[in-house]
Amino acid sequence: MTVHFIGAGPGAADLITVRGQRLLQRCEVCLYAGSIMPDDLLAHCPPGTRIVDTGPLTLDEIISEIAAADADGHDVARLQSGDPSLYSAVAEQCRRLDALGIDYEIVPGVPAYAAAAAALRRELTVPGVAQTVTLTRVATLSTAMPNREDLSTLAASGGTLVIHLGAHRVDAIVPQLLNGGYRADTPAAVVAFASWPSQVVLRGTLDDIAAQMHEAQVTRTAVIIVGNVLAAEGFTDSYLYSAGRSRGTRH
Repeated sequence: MTVHFIGAGPGAADLITVRGQRLLQRCEVCLYAGSIMPDDLLAHCPPGTRIVDTGPLTLDEIISEIAAADADGHDVARLQSGDPSLYSAVAEQCRRLDALGIDYEIVPGVPAYAAAAAALRRELTVPGVAQTVTLTRVATLSTAMPNREDLSTLAASGGTLVIHLGAHRVDAIVPQLLNGGYRADTPAAVVAFASWPSQVVLRGTLDDIAAQMHEAQVTRTAVIIVGNVLAAEGFTDSYLYSAGRSRGTRH
């Protein structure tokens, strides 16, 4: 018996990976967070699958569900929104499974920031503009940020900054970014519910993005992206496809 932590993607059911879909089609038990994942993903589950919405459950209750499935010899599909490597609480679940001796694997998925960049039709790394992408979040009462991971410090690089789980704190976020070195006219964008039918895309600058978010009532399930790549024009082409680059065959 194996627990498969499956990155279900940012929302659209067809953005789950082929591997993730195949596992979902054969697992006898499926655990998923109903509040942040569309129900149409569950259409891949075979008839008779035990489907559990983990939204109202505690970590102990989730592990109990997995342990019960393990005792019955059932494989478990544990759907995680986006990619399990980012803000997924996978680490704490794996730690519990290690202690119980329950086998598991992690199947990567499409992260929300990638879906947001696609919605914006922008590359987050552009030659001569930015070659660094910083993925972060904001401190909350339940989760503090480690030392030197405050937004002002992270903004000092001037690269592309992607902020998860911070839409409800935008009024506090903008001053910290300005204090860190971004200018008021630095391009900024917000994508809420990326890839969902209810997707919302906002484009502007640090000077006006908060007002746009308030007007659009964007307060959750959103990615905030800041950086000059969002308005990059006239940049130098990359060396990858240049005429002067030597091209060999792949062995």
